[in-house]
Amino acid sequence: MKPTSVRHSKRRNSGPWLVWGLFLLTMLLAPMVFGSSLSITILSQIGIAIVACLSYNVLLGQGGMLSFGHAVYSGLGAFLAIHALNLVSAGKIFIPVSMIPLVGGLAGLAFSALLGWVSTKKSGTTFAMITLGMGELVFAMSLMFPGFFGGESGVTGNRVVGEPFLGITFGPPRQVYYLIAGYTFVSAWLMHAFTRTPLGRMLNAVRDNPERVEFVGYDARRVRYLAFMVAGFFAGISGGLAALNFEIVTAEVVSSARSGAYLLFTFIGGTTFFFGPIIGAVLMVLAFALFSALTKAWLLYLGLIFMVMVIYAPGGIASLIMMNVRVASFGRLHQLIPRYLALAAAAGVMLVGASTLIEMIYHIQLDGVGGELRYLQLRWDIRNPLHWTGAAATALVGAGLFEMARRAMLAQWVRVQGLIEQEIIERESEGDKDARA
Repeated sequence: MKPTSVRHSKRRNSGPWLVWGLFLLTMLLAPMVFGSSLSITILSQIGIAIVACLSYNVLLGQGGMLSFGHAVYSGLGAFLAIHALNLVSAGKIFIPVSMIPLVGGLAGLAFSALLGWVSTKKSGTTFAMITLGMGELVFAMSLMFPGFFGGESGVTGNRVVGEPFLGITFGPPRQVYYLIAGYTFVSAWLMHAFTRTPLGRMLNAVRDNPERVEFVGYDARRVRYLAFMVAGFFAGISGGLAALNFEIVTAEVVSSARSGAYLLFTFIGGTTFFFGPIIGAVLMVLAFALFSALTKAWLLYLGLIFMVMVIYAPGGIASLIMMNVRVASFGRLHQLIPRYLALAAAAGVMLVGASTLIEMIYHIQLDGVGGELRYLQLRWDIRNPLHWTGAAATALVGAGLFEMARRAMLAQWVRVQGLIEQEIIERESEGDKDARA
C-alpha cells in the first residue's frame, strides 16, 4: 500500500507545477500566435491587469477588505516609476530599465504602509469608506500639484535608455511584452505563495471570523495592515509596468474609475479562486480595448453583466468553472450540456432583443430621431413603431424562454448533485468494507 500512496501523492503534487508550466508556456507563445501590433499591445495590457487584479484580490478575496481606492497604489507606483525613468534618461541615477517596475512596487509599498496605517484601523463598511476618501484625496492632489503629476497632460518618458543589452532596447513592443510577462509570472507566483504562508492563512481567518482570531491571541488589525502592504507592493509593480508600456502616466491612473474597474472585474472573474482575478483581468482589457469600440453603450452592458453576475453567480466565473469541473470529475457533465445549450440559446434571443432596444435608444440620444440604425446586419428605422415592437417582443420572449430554461437547468442540476452525493456515499461505504476486510 505504501508505494501506491507515494505514487498518488506525487501525481497530486505534480498538478500545480503543470498549471504553472502551462501558464508560463501560454505567455511565451502568445505573441507568436497573435503577432500583430494591436495583439501585442493587448497582451501587454492583460499582463499588467493580471498583476493589478491579483493584488486587489489579496484585499478582497483573501482578506474580505472591500477597497474603493486600490488605484492609488498602482497609480502612485506608475508616477514614481515614470519619474525614475526620466532621471535615468537624464543621467542622474543609474537603474536598469528592466528594474523600473520594482521602483513602482517600492513606491506602492511605501504609500500603502503610510495610508494603510489609517485605513486598516477599521474593517467592513468603514474601511471601504476610508479607502474611498483616500482615493478621492489622491486624485484631487493629482490636479493640484502639476509639478509632480504633470497636470492634465500627465508625465511622459522614454524607455529606450542607455546601451542595448544583448540587443534588447525595450523599444519594440514585443520586448516590452516579454518583460511584462516575466514580471506577471513572478508576481502571480509570489502572490499564490503568499496565500500558503501563515500570514496568508491568518488573513483568511481574519476574513471569516476576526473575533476568534483576536481570541486566540492574534492582532486582526496588524494582519490586515501587513496584507494591505503586500497588495500595495504588487499594485505598484503593475503601475511601473504600465509606465514602461505606455511611456505616459496621467491623473486617470489614480481615479475612482480605475479603482472601480479593479473591483468590478475582480468580482466578475471570481474572488474565491486564485485564477478568478486572472479571468477578470483578461475581460477588463478586452472590454476597454475591444468592446468599447463596438458600441457606445458598452458601459451600460458592463453594468448589466455585473448585475447578472451578482444575482445568478456571486462566486464569479471561476466558481462556475470549478462547479462544472467537479461534475465532470464524476462523469456527469454530459447530463447538463443540453440544459446549458438551451440556456445559451434563450439568453441569445433575449440579448438580441434587449441590445437592439438599447442601441436604438442610444441612437436617439446621440444622433437624433432621424436616420436609420444599422445593427446586427439589419437596418432599424427609429421612426417605425413596428421595429420598436419587434425588438421589445424579442426581448420579452427571450426573457420568458430564459426563465424556463433556467428553472429546467436548476432542476437538472439538483438531480445531478443528488446522484453525485449518492455516488460519494457508495464509495465511502465500499472503502469502509475494504478497510474492515
